[in-house]
Amino acid sequence: MSSAMPPLNALRAFEAAARHSSFAKAAIELNVTPGALSHQIRGLEDLLGMRLFERRARGIALTPQGRVLYPGLQAGFGLIHDAVAGLRASTTHQVLVLSTPPGLTSKWLAPRLYRFAEKHPDIELRIASSVAYANFSRDGVDIAIRNVAAPRPGDTSLVYEKLLDVDMVPVCSAKLSARLGPFDAGTGMDKVPLIHDDQLAAQAEVPTWADWFRVAGLDGGDVGRGLHFSNADHALDAALEGAGMLLTHAILAHDELRSGRLVMPLDVVIPSKRAYYFVYPKAKRSERPVQVFRDWLHAEIRRSAQPESVG
Repeated sequence: MSSAMPPLNALRAFEAAARHSSFAKAAIELNVTPGALSHQIRGLEDLLGMRLFERRARGIALTPQGRVLYPGLQAGFGLIHDAVAGLRASTTHQVLVLSTPPGLTSKWLAPRLYRFAEKHPDIELRIASSVAYANFSRDGVDIAIRNVAAPRPGDTSLVYEKLLDVDMVPVCSAKLSARLGPFDAGTGMDKVPLIHDDQLAAQAEVPTWADWFRVAGLDGGDVGRGLHFSNADHALDAALEGAGMLLTHAILAHDELRSGRLVMPLDVVIPSKRAYYFVYPKAKRSERPVQVFRDWLHAEIRRSAQPESVG
């Protein structure tokens, strides 16, 4: 085996092909033809004096030697990516990309972001809202807010800082509450229209209407009745219009409860086994924009917890 350092382009070609398990997909990523990429990998194999891929009728697979080489190259190119990102972040006008759940963005975060912009005009915050977790290495995301049961054991390269626990609260519009009258065991709760956020209900650790009625000591009747939504925004909007009572995250209903547009007909709060976490790569721990936004976010959460806070 030659001791010469292989060409960087050949190593990039190998890493991309190994990650995608496909020459064609790797070629698209690197903007080269599949033939050119295959030629680079063959040259790398010739230089190293060993096969790195097994060519099969329906694709490719790493050889034992390829499996030894791949982790180190993946980590190495990740460090290069972080170094370039760090250089870009060191400019005077800095861009910070945040991945966050859509419901939290629209119902709590977005109404507060003007304060961050006013205080830190040198940081351009870009929001990427999605129910899917962003990939810090490939999606251009710097930081994230994630709603999880616990930090993932395999995320050793990430920092998880707990922001707040996810508590479930029942809410309805003030006009619906007034129409139904006081809520108690004699109200006939089995007749109260319910609203369901199916996205939340799909999370195993999140309490359901059945759990809430059991804790409240009330007969809820058919707890599957009523409107079902796959989006937290739509479920909250329906509750605001008086369509029924919704079980939702306390933080999502925070501003509407403070304004009085939503009310809690019964003060029965159920904690879930989930929490919101501020998440970022360990490599970004010392970057000023990350530190600044983290501190601002914690301050806003403390502000929301104050009784006189209105959002």
